[in-house]
Amino acid sequence: MELPQKFCDEMRRMLGGEYEAYLSSMNDRRKYGLRVNTLKITVEEFERICPFEITKIPYVQNGYYYDGDEVQPSRHPYYFAGLYYLQDPSAMTPASRLPVDEGDTVLDLCAAPGGKATELAARLNRTGLLVANDISSKRAKALLKNIELFGVENSFIVTEYPAKLREYFTGFFDKILIDAPCSGEGMFRKDPSMIRAWEQNGPSFYSKLQREILEQALPMLKDGGMLLYSTCTFSPFEDEGSVEYALSLDKDLRLVEMEGYCGFAKGMPDMIGSDNHDLEKCVRIFPHKLDGEGHFLALLRRGQENSADDKSESAGCGYRRRSGLQDEEKELFEAFASNLNRVFELDRIESKNGMLYYMPEEMPDMRGMRFLRSGLFLGEVKKKRFEPSQSLAMALKASEYQKVIRLPADDDRVSRYLKGETLVLEEVDVADSGRGEGGYFLVCVDGYPLGWGKVSGLTLKNKYHAGWRLL
Repeated sequence: MELPQKFCDEMRRMLGGEYEAYLSSMNDRRKYGLRVNTLKITVEEFERICPFEITKIPYVQNGYYYDGDEVQPSRHPYYFAGLYYLQDPSAMTPASRLPVDEGDTVLDLCAAPGGKATELAARLNRTGLLVANDISSKRAKALLKNIELFGVENSFIVTEYPAKLREYFTGFFDKILIDAPCSGEGMFRKDPSMIRAWEQNGPSFYSKLQREILEQALPMLKDGGMLLYSTCTFSPFEDEGSVEYALSLDKDLRLVEMEGYCGFAKGMPDMIGSDNHDLEKCVRIFPHKLDGEGHFLALLRRGQENSADDKSESAGCGYRRRSGLQDEEKELFEAFASNLNRVFELDRIESKNGMLYYMPEEMPDMRGMRFLRSGLFLGEVKKKRFEPSQSLAMALKASEYQKVIRLPADDDRVSRYLKGETLVLEEVDVADSGRGEGGYFLVCVDGYPLGWGKVSGLTLKNKYHAGWRLL
């Protein structure tokens, strides 16, 4: 791989005697990783059912390596069931090092395509609120798909500039993750096209953008809240330099230690001429030190750690009043919900022209914001019936719905279902539902939901989301 001379000179200055080892690692095969979705399955259960060989990533609790030259996990039914996310091993680290607790209000400021947002949502475990933002509506659509695929129901998907979010969310968030736009030096091995992009817009371009983002993000953090800043670059100007700039903006902000690993390197304050040795609490990930691409992380806290009582208080934006359901909408949804084994509180359901959404308990006032999704899209009321959504299917467990089609992963009807085909069922497929009247069934692979089908007799009309189909 031919690397820019200016970049090589900077890496030699940074690494000293380790430079040749780094340079040699650029010719190694990249490592492929997947992260288990603990909203749907435990790591122990996934290890038991995983159909291909995996190896534990030692520094990420629910992360695994797989051989990307031998298998295609993105075509397996478990991928369509949302059991895992495909992600570079090092890129799993930021979300794993932000200590999210159930009930937190969390912001993923640069969230697309969703690798970190989906992990933050899993840690929230259906509680609190996740605001996932990306200024690009195109990228945010990919983010929304992954949020839905993972079965997340307590999210707010926004497409705003940080300055606009600051107007609404001052002092609001317990935790903020900023995986900042960067020059991408750590991704050169994985994606050589990044080299040309680096030559066009290098560290000086991105450091300005990163500091503007930090200026807007820090006021959104509660007292006692924590912010994790990360990049996939090696540039000290973008890494330690941006962290030192953040510290200069808020006298109550300080760096805190993260859970370590033997392959992590310390931050390098000397590379920016700083005498702030706290910058050594930052973490650098180099590809010659562990199996992954390059990354940088810094964990900061404002003031003292909050108590559980403090977390219930949010400054900034107010909470919106529920719009409620019309009588017909309520009646039709309740008829469908008679097959559910979980409760959706009616006062948390909002209707937008017949589209029903299950809102997080503490939903902010959204008026004036650009957003793609608020809460969980339950389905649509039309023509005197309620049609459940793909996102609802993904948010349910098989045990939470009474009419279930259970297919094993090696049943060829699974791939046919994922391609959108009509299925012919057998008596045994519908026997455990305890009902013979047909209607909407939840189609599952090895007990994990894939989507809906409408059954009449022994024919299943496919209701799998057309945009998600297996090609």
